[in-house]
Amino acid sequence: MTRLHIQIPLRWSDFDAYAHVNNAEMLRILEEARIQAFWRPDSGYGADTAVMDARPGAEMIALIARQELEYLAPIPYMRAPVDIEMWIGRIGGASIEICYEVYSPEGVVPRILYTRAATTLVMVTAATGTPARIPELQRAAWVPYLEEPVVFAKRG
Repeated sequence: MTRLHIQIPLRWSDFDAYAHVNNAEMLRILEEARIQAFWRPDSGYGADTAVMDARPGAEMIALIARQELEYLAPIPYMRAPVDIEMWIGRIGGASIEICYEVYSPEGVVPRILYTRAATTLVMVTAATGTPARIPELQRAAWVPYLEEPVVFAKRG
């Protein structure tokens, strides 16, 4: 099982009146992790999975088709970044499912699982807005991170 570990620092503005990360901010945190993991940076550094071109003028873009989150415990204020484990739950012809587990910062004992989530991205030709097959370069970069999709415990 190969997973990416992305560290995302929390901002003061991520917290609400209840002194934990606001549910809407969790979507932004997952977005930041997704960008670090999959969007090719302008400079030469980045994860091996960072193969998507999200710059202006890109021929293909990724659109969110679906997101699901399960909050397991509130995230309290902390200065160390949360540890987001990410993997690919499914690779289709034009879409992928990105899975996440949001944990307490590295080295914190006991390790706490705060959130499980999944995002389905559809690759789209920018000029036409129609689904486009995932290029082999992207597929090859993501296959090593393919494992079973996230399992949501609270479905009923």
